[in-house]
Order: sequence, then C-alpha cells, then structure tokens
Amino acid sequence: MTARTSTGLSHEEVLRYSRHLILPEVGAEGQAKLKNARVLLVGAGGLGSPAALYLAAAGVGTLGVVDADRVDASNLQRQVLHGTSDVGRPKTESAADRLREINPHVEVVGFSERLTSANGLEILRPFDVIVDGSDNFPTRYLVNDACVLLGKPDIYGAIFRFDGQASVFGSNGGPCYRCLFADPPPPDLVPSCAEAGVLGVLPGIIGSIQAAEAIKLILGIGESLAGRLLLFDALKLEFRELAIARDPECPVCGTRPTVKALIDYEAFCGMPGAGSSATEVTVREFSSERGQGKRHLVVDVREPYEVVMASFPEAVHIPLRQLPGRLAELDAHLPVVTVCHHGQRSMRAREILVAAGFGDVRSLAGGIDAWSREIDSAVPRY
Repeated sequence: MTARTSTGLSHEEVLRYSRHLILPEVGAEGQAKLKNARVLLVGAGGLGSPAALYLAAAGVGTLGVVDADRVDASNLQRQVLHGTSDVGRPKTESAADRLREINPHVEVVGFSERLTSANGLEILRPFDVIVDGSDNFPTRYLVNDACVLLGKPDIYGAIFRFDGQASVFGSNGGPCYRCLFADPPPPDLVPSCAEAGVLGVLPGIIGSIQAAEAIKLILGIGESLAGRLLLFDALKLEFRELAIARDPECPVCGTRPTVKALIDYEAFCGMPGAGSSATEVTVREFSSERGQGKRHLVVDVREPYEVVMASFPEAVHIPLRQLPGRLAELDAHLPVVTVCHHGQRSMRAREILVAAGFGDVRSLAGGIDAWSREIDSAVPRY
C-alpha cells in the first residue's frame, strides 16, 4: 500500500511535484486539482507532442489522446512525442508509452480513430479541458462546436511555416473559434505543413503555450488567452496579440445559435471529395484503369522542388499557378487525372480545367502520397 502524506499525495509524488508544491499559486491543493483533471489532446503530432509531455510531467491525472495516424519518419523532425523506433506504430500507442515513461502516475486513454461528427461529443464529454492540436480546418471547427455544445474550454493552437497562433475559446463567456473565423478559407488557399513546410521547433513553442493555458485553467490562476489571439513569428522572435470579441450573431455561441448539433465539417469546409465521387478517383481505381490499358493525361500541379523529390510516372508537370496560362499544352481529348501531394491543389486544378472546357477530369484522391503508400512504395514520401 502506498503511503500518503497529509497532502493526499504519495511520498514519491511529493518529491516529483516539489517544485509545484512550493509555488503559492499551486501548492498541495493545486496539485490535487491537476491530479484529478482530465485533459483531451486532439492530435498527437507537432502541437500535441509538447503539450502532452508537459501536461504529463505536471501531473495531470488523465490524458486522452485522439489520433488515427501512425508514426511516419517525416514526423520526427517536430513530433517529439515519438522516436525512430516508433515509426509505423499507431501514434496513440507510441504516445502512451512515452507519457507513462514521463510520469507513471498519469492514466493515458488512447482513441486510435478520426474525430468525427458521429463520435465527437462522445469522446470529448468525459474530459474537462480540450487541447486542439489538429492540423486541418474541419477538425478545428468540429472541436470548437463540440466544446461549445458541451461547455468545455477549447485551447487552440495552429502553426504554419515560421508562424504560430494560440488562444482559448469558449471559456468564461469568451469568444469561440467561429467568432474569429466565421467562414473557413478555400481548401486550396492554405497548404498543409506537408506542402508548405514548418520549422521543427515552432510546434514546441506553441504546444507548450497550450499546455500552460490548460494548467492555468485547471488551477484557476492567472489570466487566460480567452478573448486574445497570440501570434508568434519565429523569424523575428516576436509575439503580438489581437483582441477577439464574442460575436453575438455567432451561429454556435451567439445569443440565437443555429448550430445545435455537430454537422458535416468536410462539406462545411469545402474539402475535396466531400460527398462527391465523380470528381475524384482513388489510387487503386486509377492503378486498375492504367493496368487495363486505359489512356490518361496525368497533370501534376505540384511545385518543381516537389517533383524533384518524388515524380509521378508519365505525368505532365505544370505548377498550379501556371495552369491557366498553359492550357494549350494539354490534349483536351484524353481523360485527365490531376495530381498533387495530398489532393487539394489537384481539386483546384480540376476546377480550372473543367471551366476551360475539358470534359473528363478527375483529381487523384490523396495525391502522390497515397500513390506511394498504397500502390508504389518506390515513389518517395515527403
């Protein structure tokens, strides 16, 4: 039986958390709050990694981790929760092992599945605080709406190349994510980290800020980022801050909300392939058609530096930004398949070609990355 001190903590825990216990703002009462808290991390990637590590080290009693992905070698440049030996493992399993090594007193609950409108409320409901480390707009809107509907704080973080953002949404009557971003950007406007790159240390900075905000909320100390958007520029090493006001007309947290249940966020964000199969072809379908001898015009709309890293067989390379001015180079009589890295830019290319009068045009779902994973592993992933 583990001996307990008058603080309710074991002797080992008192030693472990001693630097917290001597802080008047934390003390034994605050450490007990941390021990009893339940925090859900949406994503075990760049942002989720540092947030999870520091929350575990701080003694948060239960950490939930939602992530459907497996560890890839390209993750290791920034996702410090995982190591080289974890490549190929589910991120939730890798995360659980690492967090238990950091702090065996922490219970780790893994959800190796995509967060969706069908399971979102069920997964979020048991947790006190939600840390959103997702890397796509549909999930951010889903997390925000679920948090508002459940009355839970949403600790937001986002990264892009050398820039980061952080805030706390849906806390103490403050604004929600939709108050700041009422409408999602066009899917092709903001490339992913895989397409645009990200400075490896950046998510460490923003994810640590998210962890700090979670701890402050649990302890009830300090001033949170609710009502403020923190902006970080790593190149200038500069922090800026924008005030955010709650929008009374917000469809989720406003005075007359119209969103009272989770919706189809893929469709809301206009994601390629949401509800439409005629505009896309899967890599397996495309491989089968090629194997049957069907001729296609494959138009690769990635940037030249991407094509150097991984080329698609027998493709015509025209970067997306040049496509409107180079349509005359393409044979409009052949069925066209547009290709990019993950399938977003190729959907935009499809729209351009259809508008120009090309008849049979489909986008390769998942892009060259899916082709490498499912069809031809000799094509490098990046």
